Amino acid sequence: MKQISSVFTTEHGHLLEIIDGLIEGIILLDMNRHIAWANDTALSMHGAAELSELGGTASGYRKRYTLRYRNQRKLLAGQYPMYRALAGDAFKDMVVEVTCSHDPDFYRVHQARGLVLNQAQGKPVGVVLVLLDVTERYSAEERFEKTFSTNPAPAVICSLEDRRYVKVNQGFLQMTGYERQDILDHCFDEIDILGDASERQSAEERLAEGRTISQMETCIPLPDGTDKLVVVAGQPIEVGEAECMLFTFNDLEPRRKAESALRYSEERFSKAFRLAPVPMVLSTLQGSVLEVNDAFVDTTGYTLDALGEENALAGLSTESGLYEATLATLKEGTGVRNRDFRLRTHGGQLLDCLVSAEPVVIEDRPCILGVIQDITERKRSETELMAAIEAVMQDTSWFSQTVIEKLAQIRQPHDAPSSNSLLADLTPREREILGLICQGLSDLDIARTLSVSHHTVRNHVASLYSKLQVHRRSAAIVWARERGVVGHEKSPRAKRSGSR
Repeated sequence: MKQISSVFTTEHGHLLEIIDGLIEGIILLDMNRHIAWANDTALSMHGAAELSELGGTASGYRKRYTLRYRNQRKLLAGQYPMYRALAGDAFKDMVVEVTCSHDPDFYRVHQARGLVLNQAQGKPVGVVLVLLDVTERYSAEERFEKTFSTNPAPAVICSLEDRRYVKVNQGFLQMTGYERQDILDHCFDEIDILGDASERQSAEERLAEGRTISQMETCIPLPDGTDKLVVVAGQPIEVGEAECMLFTFNDLEPRRKAESALRYSEERFSKAFRLAPVPMVLSTLQGSVLEVNDAFVDTTGYTLDALGEENALAGLSTESGLYEATLATLKEGTGVRNRDFRLRTHGGQLLDCLVSAEPVVIEDRPCILGVIQDITERKRSETELMAAIEAVMQDTSWFSQTVIEKLAQIRQPHDAPSSNSLLADLTPREREILGLICQGLSDLDIARTLSVSHHTVRNHVASLYSKLQVHRRSAAIVWARERGVVGHEKSPRAKRSGSR
């Protein structure tokens, strides 16, 4: 036991022997402000090995150790626990931060209370400081406070004793739009964070009992009168030795907005699908029909019920190989554009169609959206027109060069695929004959113009068709026009021959 000042009696000495091994730090001061005794715990709490290292007196202690409140405000001399105890000021649980002027790395947090020692006659002989090292606890609380404040996950802490909010982090304020003063010290009933949850009654019971509240979806009120969809969960914790509940949140509002936008988009798609004037069909990746529009029913005669069987679309196509190849392309995620199909209607009629299709996702389900363009009438008209052109082109002597070119272009438009042959591949005679063809001369006229036999001209024309990869006179004229071959004016003989 450390040396004790003579002002303390033998009874006091026995008491000091008892308390010397306590976990609390004990410091005794006489009424002359001298530090009379300290146990090992108190010395350790000040980083001291000997009693003298505490400063000897209350004044020496103040010079050696600087005390601050938790808000970093420095204590004045009369506010030090020693001075307050010597002045007869009863206090307890005074928390201060302690640093040492002789050791810049020294830092402790002490919780102090003061007692007055009196003689039997009631005369005070000294004071006792009872100290508890709470450095670890407050360090942990400080770390928790920093983590809680900077955590982007929204959270609030509610006291279980009076159900008031004691802490709120920035994440919650940003999520809800509340100000800090709107939350702190307000009652749970004022800002109801359990909202309209279906498990609300169970959550209320668990909150009252201080038990964990499982995750649940709910809508919490916002300061602007609206609400926000969240997931909330509660976990009981201690904050400053007070029983509390930590509520954490997950903002589901982006999901709700996305779902609302998706529903709106699907509603618009559904309306456009039904009202589209062209036949449309929605199917699975396997070809099972999910929906058809009115134009599809009008064109094919098939209703949705009639197409209810699996892979029903395969029965509409007259070319199974083409259908399977198209379906395989779509399953790979690649769309098709204006693919020629012959479809059989419900009444057995064959339709010439152009089919376009794209993979789409409807209600999280991969599907295929198909659009059908019926070109049966157009194709029949083109066939009849081409036949008429072919008949006209049999004798072009009745038409001017401009009319011949227009007819040739109708027969084979400029954007149609053309031969890869070059003019350089043609012989001089073949080029000469090609020029006369472009003038509109028949094989017989060309033979007379060149003074060769009709058979020779036909052989040259056949060779010319082979090199140009064409099969008709009109196609040869188009090929030549695209390469600048315009021919020469017809000779009078050719004109007379053509006029007969």
